[in-house]
Amino acid sequence: MSKADNIFIAMCKDILKKGISSEGQIVRAKWEDGTPAHTIKKFAIINRYNLSEEFPILTLRPTNFKAAIDEILWIWQKKSSNIKDLNSRIWDSWANEDGSIGKAYGYQLGIRHEYPEGEFDQVDRVLYDLKHNPYSRRIIVNMYNHNDLHEMNLYPCAYSMTFNVTGKKLNAILNQRSQDVLVANNWNVTQYAILVHMFAQVNNLELGELVHVIADAHIYDRHIPLISELIKRTPFPAPKLLINQEKKDFYDFKLEDFVLENYRCGVQINNIPVAL
Repeated sequence: MSKADNIFIAMCKDILKKGISSEGQIVRAKWEDGTPAHTIKKFAIINRYNLSEEFPILTLRPTNFKAAIDEILWIWQKKSSNIKDLNSRIWDSWANEDGSIGKAYGYQLGIRHEYPEGEFDQVDRVLYDLKHNPYSRRIIVNMYNHNDLHEMNLYPCAYSMTFNVTGKKLNAILNQRSQDVLVANNWNVTQYAILVHMFAQVNNLELGELVHVIADAHIYDRHIPLISELIKRTPFPAPKLLINQEKKDFYDFKLEDFVLENYRCGVQINNIPVAL
């Protein structure tokens, strides 16, 4: 049985049982019919995934593995904020007529800064430190740039990563200000687990933990029946992640370098309503 599924089930049960409803509050998000999209939420959810034990992809229902990787490469490798560089359509509603989502996500990672060791953007600084100073306690990436928030079509949800090497293990903390649990939870876990795998491989490090901190973990009102049905399912064993071991440069990874072996999962939930 997948440990990632157990974590997801426990989190959802906790939110449904102990969460706080937004009914009676003024909320930003709305459904397509204009109805306010209320939620039930928990503050400060913390989930831990030991990447050396299994790859934490959900088996209760399928997670679009390739699309999740494509987005993380779009942000972290291409450092793009234009949907023309992305294969999926998940950002279409946030893009302008030129395809840009503004100065968000990849744009922030590509801004170069001057350091005593030279000029780096945020991703290259991580790569430099993991190679030259792996035990630094300052290996942090932050996309929540207050100077540019007014030029972002959506404020970053998953906004920062802290990397920490303990012994030979690479650990990371993903900080997320807000998360739609049904739509995005395992999507984010999958793609940031892939990111840790990539950084570990190119720096000859072992896999440690991915710790996911969610400030506002919420389930939308129209998702409650879907979540309730989903967490009653029986999980499958976790699949095995295979990565092209010949890739030693972070910027050489392609979609085809990642394969899931024996990925068994439940049926997909179709027509999930999305709050905007």
